Amino acid sequence: MTTAAARMKELVETLTQASRAYYQEDREIMDDRRYDQLYRELEDLERQTGITLAGSPTITVGYEALEELPKEAHEFPMLSLDKTKDIETLRSFIGPHRTLLSWKLDGLTIVLTYENGSLSKAVTRGNGLVGEVITNNARVFANLPLKIPYTGRLVLRGEAVISYQDFAKINEQIGDADARYKNPRNLCSGSVRQLNNEITAKRNVHFYAFALVSAPDIGFEDSHEKEMDFLTDQGFQIVEYRVVTGDTLDAAMEYFSAQITEHDIPSDGLVALYDSISYGLSLGSTSKFPRNSFAFKWADEIRETTLEEIEWSPSRTGLINPVAIFSPVELEGTTVSRASVHNISILEELELGIGDTIQVYKANMIIPQIAENLTRSKNLTIPRICPACRGETQIAQDTDVRVLRCPNPDCPAKKIKSFTLFVSRDALNIEGLSEATLEKFIGRGFLQDFADLFAIGQYKDAIIDMDGFGEKSYENLMENLEKARTTTLPRVLYSLGIPGIGLANARLICRHFDQDMEQIMGADEEEVSSIDGIGPVLAQNLTAYFSRPENKELWERLRQQLDIQSEKGPTDNTLEGKTFVITGNLERFANRKELKELIESKGGKVTGTVTGKTDCLINNNAASNSSKNKKARELDIPVISEKEFIDTYAPEAADTQ
Repeated sequence: MTTAAARMKELVETLTQASRAYYQEDREIMDDRRYDQLYRELEDLERQTGITLAGSPTITVGYEALEELPKEAHEFPMLSLDKTKDIETLRSFIGPHRTLLSWKLDGLTIVLTYENGSLSKAVTRGNGLVGEVITNNARVFANLPLKIPYTGRLVLRGEAVISYQDFAKINEQIGDADARYKNPRNLCSGSVRQLNNEITAKRNVHFYAFALVSAPDIGFEDSHEKEMDFLTDQGFQIVEYRVVTGDTLDAAMEYFSAQITEHDIPSDGLVALYDSISYGLSLGSTSKFPRNSFAFKWADEIRETTLEEIEWSPSRTGLINPVAIFSPVELEGTTVSRASVHNISILEELELGIGDTIQVYKANMIIPQIAENLTRSKNLTIPRICPACRGETQIAQDTDVRVLRCPNPDCPAKKIKSFTLFVSRDALNIEGLSEATLEKFIGRGFLQDFADLFAIGQYKDAIIDMDGFGEKSYENLMENLEKARTTTLPRVLYSLGIPGIGLANARLICRHFDQDMEQIMGADEEEVSSIDGIGPVLAQNLTAYFSRPENKELWERLRQQLDIQSEKGPTDNTLEGKTFVITGNLERFANRKELKELIESKGGKVTGTVTGKTDCLINNNAASNSSKNKKARELDIPVISEKEFIDTYAPEAADTQ
């Protein structure tokens, strides 16, 4: 095999892997700029040699449909668009022809079919020939008309997208930083291709039409613009466009260039389409590209800067991800100083070294990336020590890339959930410490255990310089930490994350042992299990936890940082020995927690399940056939309303309700 043929084979394999990861697995192993470079190299080699290998991405389109959704062949096959980043190439394509210049939206292309005025089918683009049927999901797109005035058979294409604003909101709701979506396109792809359209409905997916494929018996005066007007009349939102010629292109480009930085709908470029339908059809197509349209991708704004550091950031999965820290530069209107390098394979491909001159840009004008390393010193050393736990690291092969891992099962970075529980409202209640922030602190080695949170001030300068922080955020954090120092023993016991020990159980345990942690740590299973409401399983979990010397040492370190005050016991003991279950909607109390706290303040207990030990079920709808009501009737347990509870057990609360 010649050198050129061998290189072509390598390029086909590399580009195919990148496409499969991006389109089918919603993950990124190569940025767009690198993909385009390799794609152009493959095109050049194919032209030089006259050889096109089977499976080459230059003759295949898109991704294969997944097995989980039904597949269907497209009635009208779809081709990709030829593209350029050069405005003069775009101008040459447009020439004197009246042309529609529109956003090239970055979501998931969908083909819709309407019959008798109703949506009958929705299919993803797939590989251009076969797509996935997602009709039920399309029915819950936020802006899609399910019925339209036109009663003939209508076929159209458009892009399903999720706005940057909705993308940010959805990611904020995902507590697990590793589970968050990397960009709106990945989120949209996952949302549209769901098996359960309830999930799709919650994602606020929008559809923007960009092409009418078929509408028999309707005349459009040989104009694609008239087709867009028709789709608008049918109730569809269409992609924004401008009508241009080569002579008027500059004004439209200035408009789109100014809009892209504030455009809430993801876009990775523009599409030019000849307005004349007949002229466009007369041009035909190549094996891959139609000749009536052309894509323009934004030329990346590239800045040179100096690589100052590689920060190795551990995560809860055990991966330690490299992040490039470089001298700050202005890109697309914002100052950036860091960019993810993703994994060791990319780091080695770029041959990075401290002090190297690198070129950086924002992929799709959003995500900072390294475009090129101009000096390639290769002077980096892969860390042998995890920055979070100081244990030895391992280099591993993860599918098609090399990654750095921490194999230590007790690494603090893997215990991010434990830290998240520790700072939660019912535990130490430390505001301003999201899971993402905790992960950053752990990744930088600031936190080894819970006690370290209260000594975080020693890293003031580094915290203020972190993304998303600043002087004010740091001051707020320190104030919240100071407030959290004053707490109660049940909150601390709950915050340790002992399996099964919730706040209510922690209160029972602390009351039994007179708010004395030394007694709790020294108790045996038999004594703990004798506490009403605890039982043998929780007793075993508690004693097993404190049987480990490292957990006792953790408590000692933590105790020195806290001002633990006695929790107020019951204001009276009128409900001591009584067990209640609360269900249904409440009217006199703000929520179940408020009623539960009242019961506990009087020495009673609240559980979630009706059993033979339950004294009363509190439910304002005593006649309902809920499972708890049925169980109460079977066991001859009284079902009482809030009013009846107050009248019988807490008359002093009547005046406040």
